[in-house]
Amino acid sequence: MSVVKPFRAVRPAAEYADRVASLPYDVMSSEEAYDFVKDKPYTFMRIDRAEVNFPKGTDQYSEQVYLKAREILDSLEDKGIFAQDEKPMFYIYRQVMNGRVQTGLVGCTSIDEYIENKIKKHELTRADKETDRINHVNYCDANTGPIFLVYRPKEALRQVISGWAASHTPVYDFVTPDGIGSTVWAVDEEETVNRISELFKEVEALYIADGHHRANSAVKVGLMRRQDNPGYDGTEEFNYFLAVLFSSDELEIMPYNRVANTPRNTPREELLRRISEKFEITEIGREPYAPESRHSFGMLLGNVWYRLTAKEGTFDPDNVIDSLDVSILQKNLIAPVLGIDDPRMSKKIDFVGGIRGLGELVKRANTDMEIAFSMYPTSLDELMNIADAGEIMPPKSTWFEPKLLSGLFIHKLK
Repeated sequence: MSVVKPFRAVRPAAEYADRVASLPYDVMSSEEAYDFVKDKPYTFMRIDRAEVNFPKGTDQYSEQVYLKAREILDSLEDKGIFAQDEKPMFYIYRQVMNGRVQTGLVGCTSIDEYIENKIKKHELTRADKETDRINHVNYCDANTGPIFLVYRPKEALRQVISGWAASHTPVYDFVTPDGIGSTVWAVDEEETVNRISELFKEVEALYIADGHHRANSAVKVGLMRRQDNPGYDGTEEFNYFLAVLFSSDELEIMPYNRVANTPRNTPREELLRRISEKFEITEIGREPYAPESRHSFGMLLGNVWYRLTAKEGTFDPDNVIDSLDVSILQKNLIAPVLGIDDPRMSKKIDFVGGIRGLGELVKRANTDMEIAFSMYPTSLDELMNIADAGEIMPPKSTWFEPKLLSGLFIHKLK
């Protein structure tokens, strides 16, 4: 059983939607955010990364930054650019990227189901990142960024969602400068809203695809509100957090590639010899190479691309973590050959989302790094199986595109 409930979204007026919507706060550095907001007075990035409203060098975690986020949010409501819907609704959120369509349902999910692990996780979180979003949610008194959730396909839900979209006029329909289409419908009919809630009760589990820090932070704020309101009865908005839920068969995970430094004074021939102990090596040439199947990898070293294929015995095929490509590469090459034991903290390795293409690997391997690896993408089934097993994926295992836009839906905690 999964609890998914409608809510009264605070959202932009239709004529402002494309100017408000922005990429999530965590896909940009502070420097990139400063550049992004130029000539964009209404972009939600001014709320999500409120340090951009101050001179560069301002501490992005200072109280004045969180207060400014709340001030801007309130001012946009006061000006009528944002307004809260009069009754609880669900919202259908369709994205189109390069012809591929994914359609999600926007609603609120239960912090208790998160605590009880009915909303399943596959990543660890960092305390510093959590603290930032806890403060942001707390000061804004709202969930401002949706959590990206996934569930195993359920045909009855698909029919209700697609049927509504096919027979109703969208409230938003625009294309962002990067060519990604966004269309939103408001599900305001009580019978359909109730039907959707009932169908989700038949869904055994929800899985976090992206947004572990936002989810954990939203839950912690909810628990803080419970402490402040000891007479709470469970119906209060702070008992829920904002999410967009997708059927797993509509999503696509892109590879999360790697670039790294090699050990100092180690000749290329020696690196290749050591790598060949665990991998079959085939020289490809200078044309960038992306692996075509699991357990194979592209490697760029000295401006030459190679195909690496994991040898028998390098992993346990019956172990959901050990058989992940990111685990195979880390365990058999990155740690023993490159000497990088902790990829979460090491400055000798970096991670490149698949959306940036193989050209970015070539660029990095010829500037600040020396070796690059192109990966075969992790599958949704692997992600869900690992979460079901209560296991944690290695860092930077998945990259989802398109990203969910921020600013189209805000969930107030009271």
